[in-house]
Amino acid sequence: MSQEKVDRYKKEKENRKKIMKKEKAKSFAARMAGAIVCLALIGWIGYSGYVKWESSRPATMTEIKMDALNDYISGLSADANS
Repeated sequence: MSQEKVDRYKKEKENRKKIMKKEKAKSFAARMAGAIVCLALIGWIGYSGYVKWESSRPATMTEIKMDALNDYISGLSADANS
């Protein structure tokens, strides 16, 4: 080995802990970014599917006849006026 290689090896050996720590941090950041992107993609697909499913369902409409209630209220007001 040349002296240059020996010096480079010694320098790398001295900084090995720092280098490993940086590599672990980079790896962790990359995994977290990937997980966030995956969660966002899954959420977007789920929301889009839900919106599409809801729009394909027929709208439900309920009809209420208020005649009996109106007759009752008018009867009460007629009794109060008498």
